[in-house]
Amino acid sequence: MDAIIFVFLGAFLAIAFCGFLIRWIFRQPAGNETMQKISGYIFQGAKGYLKQQYKVVSIFFVLVFLVLLAMALKGFLVIFVPFAFLTGGLFSGFCGWLGMYVATKSNSRTTQAASISLNRGLRLAFSAGTVMGLMVVGLGLLEMATWFVILKWYYTVHQPLSGDALLTAVTSTMLCFGMGASSYALFARLGGGIYTKAADVGADLVGKVEAGIPEDDPRNPAVIADLVGDNVGDVAGMGADLYESYVDSIVATMALAAAAGLGLKGAITPLLMATCGVAASLIGFFFVKTKEEATQKDLLRALRRGVWTASGLVILFSFLIVYYVLGKKYLGVFGSVVIGLLTGVVIGQFTEFFTSAGYRPTRDLARSSKTGPATLIIEGIALGMLSPVGAVLAVGCAILGSFAISGGFNDFGMGLYGVGISAVGMLSTLGITLATDAYGPVADNAGGVAQMAQLPKEVRRRTDQLDSLGNTTAATGKGFAIGSAALTALALIVAYRDHIINEALRLGIKVSMDVSLFDPNVIVGIFIGAMLPFIFCALSLRAVSRAAAAIIEEVRRQFRQIKGLLEGKAEADYSTCVALTTKAAQHQMIIPSLLAIIAPIATGMLLGVRGEIGLLVGALASGFVLAVFMANSGGAWDNAKKYIEEGNHGGKGSDSHRAAVCGDTVGDPFKDTAGPSLNILIKLMSMVSIVFSGLIISYSLFK
Repeated sequence: MDAIIFVFLGAFLAIAFCGFLIRWIFRQPAGNETMQKISGYIFQGAKGYLKQQYKVVSIFFVLVFLVLLAMALKGFLVIFVPFAFLTGGLFSGFCGWLGMYVATKSNSRTTQAASISLNRGLRLAFSAGTVMGLMVVGLGLLEMATWFVILKWYYTVHQPLSGDALLTAVTSTMLCFGMGASSYALFARLGGGIYTKAADVGADLVGKVEAGIPEDDPRNPAVIADLVGDNVGDVAGMGADLYESYVDSIVATMALAAAAGLGLKGAITPLLMATCGVAASLIGFFFVKTKEEATQKDLLRALRRGVWTASGLVILFSFLIVYYVLGKKYLGVFGSVVIGLLTGVVIGQFTEFFTSAGYRPTRDLARSSKTGPATLIIEGIALGMLSPVGAVLAVGCAILGSFAISGGFNDFGMGLYGVGISAVGMLSTLGITLATDAYGPVADNAGGVAQMAQLPKEVRRRTDQLDSLGNTTAATGKGFAIGSAALTALALIVAYRDHIINEALRLGIKVSMDVSLFDPNVIVGIFIGAMLPFIFCALSLRAVSRAAAAIIEEVRRQFRQIKGLLEGKAEADYSTCVALTTKAAQHQMIIPSLLAIIAPIATGMLLGVRGEIGLLVGALASGFVLAVFMANSGGAWDNAKKYIEEGNHGGKGSDSHRAAVCGDTVGDPFKDTAGPSLNILIKLMSMVSIVFSGLIISYSLFK
């Protein structure tokens, strides 16, 4: 138990440093009265959205809690599971709320800091992002360590269990709070994505294309909704998303320790690695700084310096953990950690190659705008379809490499543990990698505040530099999240198989686990699983389209009916657009989110556990590739537009620019709504399958 105390200390260190950063941020000047007024509009809009979202999600959580409680009372679940489900959702939701609160309070402060120097703007925005990163890992470690202690005590004293039986019981129950975290994350990511992209598309199509006014122009009625969307989608949604990714990867690996024969030492190892990742991220934070006036390359180098420092420290710490906790016999596990870290870097580089305007694919995409939006959209889709090659090969090599180096060809269980630990390695520096991603929306908002407050062009130039860098880091972060989701989902599928075997023994029901590609149930399950991500994306994209249509009509109405608005002599009605977007997002997110809950239960009841494994495999394969395609297409369209706005191919206002804006509006829901939500979908389906496994074993048509 001495090791678990170390985990608690790491969690408290992360949370305490967040408190220090929040205090420092709030002591910085927030700018003039106009800047503070605009920031207040954004804060109130984001607060109103989250308040409405919590009402909807609370109903869902109460209903599911009652279902799980009934299942526990009937003996299908351990009594702790319903409560673990609630804590997972609460912690995930709190991470998103705190990140949003700090981000909305930091935007005008970042603008004010950027008016002094670029470095000050970078430090403030990055500090706001670091709050999100460290709070995710701090609360994640706190929740996992707390449940580990409680469950270990319960199963030791009241069952009593020991050895692998104890470890299996503890980790099987811990897997269930991942369902709560994943459920909330899907609502937050999807609902926030619908909100932000509906507002963005509406603001761009009517403001930029039809009215010909600049981005973030105060005359645009949808501009505040657009700025609010950056926070509810890319901060609150992303925080909840990566919280569930973080805890899912660690708990899934803990569950695989029993099959590997590593006992409690194997279970505590990923927790200790994640704890050392907190210390490494804190040290890396202090390396993120640049010159007072820096180029885009200088800014990117500053962020990478922090991430690489943290990664190097994690490698050192992981070696020491494996050597002293597991023993030198298991140094292959350390090799899996290194493979996971390197895979994250490789996926990030492939993502940057396909989405950054510094490389040929995005520049060729920008060139296609000369012949109109149709060719630009075709080129963007083609680019996205090519882009998964690197990510798929990287993840494939990571799976084979981590399986082999950890001894999988001699001990299958150890190989699977190695695959799981590679996902933990990839996410071990989440405290700082998430900070490089979460800082982007703060910088984007800072640019909007500068534009609306009519500050000097130099300030907007600096915030645009920060925002442009944020687009690159966000695209890289999405690739990173997708890669870790693939490895984690694979570990969860294995954990599901092991859980089914244990549940069948506990319930006294004979279940065949002979999963064969010649089994019709497995094949049908694979087909259904491969289809689900496409249905989910279709519903998500349609939700953005319908919500954006309402915003477009409202913006057009205001331009027609508010006299003097386009001339700058009257003020737009921002609150109506915010209210419309909030209502549309909450309504449209329900059906796609329920799909992830209902589909695995229905498939398991109809096709049995073998068909359900096919479902999970099919969803993982198609969801992973589809997520990379959508994220990279959207990122490339966005950066192609920005490349043209820099003066290339005619610059702003040209036919090429108008075509690029159309491409960007198509890409927005690709990269910020449907694409990132797929990461959660494929993991949530595995979690639902695990939680409802007892019910499926008892009542499915096939055993």
